[in-house]
Amino acid sequence: MKSRVFLYISLGVDISIAILKFIAAAFTGSSSMLSEGIHSVIDAVSQLLLIWGVKASTRQPDKTRPFGYGKELYFWSFIVSLVIFVVGGCISFYEGFLRFEHPDMIGNPVWNYAILLLAFIFNTISLVSALKAFNKERGRSFFWNAIIRSKDPSTFIVMLGDVGDLVGLVIAFLGIFLGRLFHNNYFDGIASMLIGTVLLIIAGLLLRESKSLLMGETIGRKNLHKIVLLTEADTAVIKVKKHFSMYMGPEEVLLHINTVFEDNLTTKQITDAIERITKSIQTEFPRIKQIFIEPVAK
Repeated sequence: MKSRVFLYISLGVDISIAILKFIAAAFTGSSSMLSEGIHSVIDAVSQLLLIWGVKASTRQPDKTRPFGYGKELYFWSFIVSLVIFVVGGCISFYEGFLRFEHPDMIGNPVWNYAILLLAFIFNTISLVSALKAFNKERGRSFFWNAIIRSKDPSTFIVMLGDVGDLVGLVIAFLGIFLGRLFHNNYFDGIASMLIGTVLLIIAGLLLRESKSLLMGETIGRKNLHKIVLLTEADTAVIKVKKHFSMYMGPEEVLLHINTVFEDNLTTKQITDAIERITKSIQTEFPRIKQIFIEPVAK
């Protein structure tokens, strides 16, 4: 199981920043700063749920879950995408809407600027940590293609969340700055609504990917082609008739192969061939933890 230190780094960053943002919002009455505080709380809760999902997914198979608990991570990732980000986006949008009814802002904006700067620095540290983990996974793949193909939602959820944080911080700064510059606090409400919109957009992207993983994604075509070649390379095999695969977790794949064996083979010879093929596939693809090779007619 690969290291997910970035989750704990992001959790610590989000908790610290949320406290600072709420202090600034209390002293200045900034709606966009309050929305940013809510945003950071949402991110912190997201990290906690993802950490729980990672731990739950590592449990060993048992009688009630013979295929393991790998999809626990996909379930909690979906919950993070569906509930946390959507709810957070709606709250931030609503908070901005309320600002139009009560546009007054109090206090010294220096509080906001100082904390926004600190938040930007801390979020950048968190993003760099998540990017390092993501870049190791994606290799030479293009950024967006790697997100679509990624089987580890904990990485891209944290990464996109941090990107959303940085965008939100810039929006919050502009809302406060323009509001003070033009003596029009409606800019602050607009900024809060834009932050909510950013959260909702991120939620849509994460929902799409998390749903796909939860429903069950197959392994890549190139790898499936290699598996077919490995299977058909065995002297006992005529051809692979059908194959089915599913990611049960980021590091665990289930594979089922319908295989046509040579005629007149004994049961022991077929059993030995299945063992050879299984070992060959798992040597090449260690993520494939469970392999079922079923002999079928031509």
